[in-house]
Amino acid sequence: MDARPQPPSQVELFERHSGNPILTAEHWPYPVNSVFNPGAVRLGPDGETLLLCRVEDRRGISHLTAARSADGVTGWRIDDAPTLRPDPERHPEELWGIEDPRIVWVPELGRYVVTYTAYSRVGPAVSLALTEDFRTFERMGLAQPPEDKDAALFPRRFKGRWAMIHRPVSGAHAGHMWLSFSPDLKHWGGYELVLEARRGAWWDAGKIGLSPPPIETPEGWLIIYHGVRHTASGAIYRVGLALLDLEDPTRCVLRADDWVFGPRAPYEMVGDVGDVVFPCGATLADDGDTLRLYYGAADTVVALATGSLSKIVAWLKAHGRPGGQARDL
Repeated sequence: MDARPQPPSQVELFERHSGNPILTAEHWPYPVNSVFNPGAVRLGPDGETLLLCRVEDRRGISHLTAARSADGVTGWRIDDAPTLRPDPERHPEELWGIEDPRIVWVPELGRYVVTYTAYSRVGPAVSLALTEDFRTFERMGLAQPPEDKDAALFPRRFKGRWAMIHRPVSGAHAGHMWLSFSPDLKHWGGYELVLEARRGAWWDAGKIGLSPPPIETPEGWLIIYHGVRHTASGAIYRVGLALLDLEDPTRCVLRADDWVFGPRAPYEMVGDVGDVVFPCGATLADDGDTLRLYYGAADTVVALATGSLSKIVAWLKAHGRPGGQARDL
């Protein structure tokens, strides 16, 4: 019997939910164009799942609306009106909408921190808001100036400083993943390059970005990230894995070469932007191992895939290589 490990390309770490897509524009209580790229979190003692969805209206401007479910899969209860609207009068950086939220519960603050993309006249920027109940929000304003996006906060400080992963882009340069630090969630600095987009024909060449917020495991912070490959027929968005050191997240412990989840189902390949899987949120089930990955499919609908956190980390340990810079790879 052949006991050699199964080739990485044949390993299915995530399984699509049979009822996908789980949320569409048709589910919405008011007219919209599309619903996608939700942040995700489990709330309270009963573990209710909340998705804070990016909703694009029929003008093309996005806002955020909450959907709640007891089991995280079915029976979604959707807010009757936008949960968090753009506020361009007080926050001009939100002129053309707010997009792609990531949600982190921060015990020290006793609140959830929502990082989202504010679309300004000069491009996308990272904004930050705090909430206890997803009914009222305290906007902190810009955390990272244009052009920057794909950001999430770590849920605890490192040596007294908050840390944020984000993806700045400067001119024609590639989009890499960086870390920056803050004493107060308002003033950011100490920038460190963490994961670099590869070059050439790689699946993650040219542009990468964080997907869900970092997931703490005994082996390190699991980073699920998206990579973009530009082809003759357009861009393909796929998902890969990396692991950062638990106490020094500027250090990439492992990064896998292969992508682990990519567009294959019809609802992922055809839509407003085809060939896209774009996760912004993930939750853990009560067993502490079942990972639910909520993602936008083709920039049109919300879909769900599940996997085993322990198997995902084990696969990364078996197939990953140290170092996050392209020169290391």
